[in-house]
Amino acid sequence: MKRVFTFLFLILTFASCKTYQAAPADKKAIGKTLDDWHKAAAETQFDTYFSLMTDDAIFIGTDATENWNKEAFKNYSKPYFDKGKAWNFTSIQRNIFLSKDKKIAWFDELLDTQMKICRGSGVLKKENGKWKIAHYVLSITIPNDTADEVIQLKTKSDDTLIEKIKAKK
Repeated sequence: MKRVFTFLFLILTFASCKTYQAAPADKKAIGKTLDDWHKAAAETQFDTYFSLMTDDAIFIGTDATENWNKEAFKNYSKPYFDKGKAWNFTSIQRNIFLSKDKKIAWFDELLDTQMKICRGSGVLKKENGKWKIAHYVLSITIPNDTADEVIQLKTKSDDTLIEKIKAKK
């Protein structure tokens, strides 16, 4: 329920704000936060990685079941960081936008990853003068001309998950 309220808050915030392309200084600071975050994962710097996220951050992964608050994401990630092999994402294209008051930013980025091209999108909040990631969504991109093949590959597992989710309602 908390996630629903957070999501609604973010939508209302964005809907009530005029979108501004980020000013160069803000864009640079936000880009640095995101680049440092990706670099910390690649270098398995657990504390640095999670220090760049807000305390109430949400991470949504590529699997439909991966919707974690910061603590749950830390628990999921810790074994990978401890083994010295987390993930290596490099931004190859990024768009950054700011709210009028310059306290909230949202972005989308294309990433070069071990899963090939992925898309990251999310929200950052300015806390004590520093940009922190509040919400991040990672998606695997699927070329339109291969979508039918991908749908066939995932139909059985998606149907099972859909039934589980519906049963919980």
